Amino acid sequence: MAEDLCLINNKDSSFIIKVPKKSPLVSRMVLLLFAMICGVYICSICLKQINTQSRPKLAVPYMKRPCPAPAVEKGELRYLHYPKPITYEREECACNPVRYFAILSMQRSGSGWFETLLNSHINVSSNGEIFSNKERRSNISSIVNTLDKVYNLDWFSSASKNECSAAVGFKWMLNQGLLAHQEQIVEYFNRRGVSAVFLFRRNLLRRLISVLANNYDRNFKLLNGTHKSHVHSHHQAEILAQYKPTINATLLINNLKVVEDTTAKALEYFNSTRHIIVYYEDLISSKTKLAEVQGFLRVPLMELKSRQVKIHKGSLADHVQNWDDVNKTLTGTPYERYLYADYEM
Repeated sequence: MAEDLCLINNKDSSFIIKVPKKSPLVSRMVLLLFAMICGVYICSICLKQINTQSRPKLAVPYMKRPCPAPAVEKGELRYLHYPKPITYEREECACNPVRYFAILSMQRSGSGWFETLLNSHINVSSNGEIFSNKERRSNISSIVNTLDKVYNLDWFSSASKNECSAAVGFKWMLNQGLLAHQEQIVEYFNRRGVSAVFLFRRNLLRRLISVLANNYDRNFKLLNGTHKSHVHSHHQAEILAQYKPTINATLLINNLKVVEDTTAKALEYFNSTRHIIVYYEDLISSKTKLAEVQGFLRVPLMELKSRQVKIHKGSLADHVQNWDDVNKTLTGTPYERYLYADYEM
């Protein structure tokens, strides 16, 4: 070992010291350690990327902006609705509140004409006599399912609007399951905030004449083999008015009383609902009555129009075959007023 550390030079008697060479084993160990550290670091980065790509992305629910509170009285809030149709999106109309209504009436009381007036409003949709179909009124479950579909705006008819709906409903005759299931229907109206629009005729004798004439045309189809309950031309109205029904004078007073009693029952049953009572004659004679109805439905006031033409105009005596019998039967009774209550349309 001494020979490796130093050598003696005999010529100048001096020591030459040699620095020992570094061991290659140490360098290799350092290099190996550095390579291992780099490998571990690279592997950890790769694993993180793989986990990130394979992990399923969580769906972030889209929170729709809530509709602003409407500026109405607290008691009115129960009648404001924001339907969510199943068949389409309301989009820009989603925050436009909708009111539900039903026109409760009897056949030949002017409900068809009245409904065309309402449907001339750009924000009102009245979907017709939907319970004329017996299956829809076969039981209370069918009735409720139909009501839900109408008021959820999933009922499509010619009354459907492109404008934002503000009032949606239909017309319902009293003899179409309405009074048969009155308790459940009243509960539904109050729970869902449905407003009732009662439409009746003051002159029940005129209504009876219209009923008899319409039944006759249903069987004999006077307009070129086609039955029409409502007409849009004066010529067609004149053809239908040519038929003069014969009224059974013996049953006349009883028939009028039955209609009166049915009307009174309907008003009693639905007294707890939000409602308005409208008479056909008042709509004809008063220019403000339609404005009152629009105010009841809380829709913007508009001029309402209809293309329908009245069929039986003028004196009742001109539209009854046995007028003398009718006149004699009603004279001196509470129904005598019907003989003279005439008006123009």
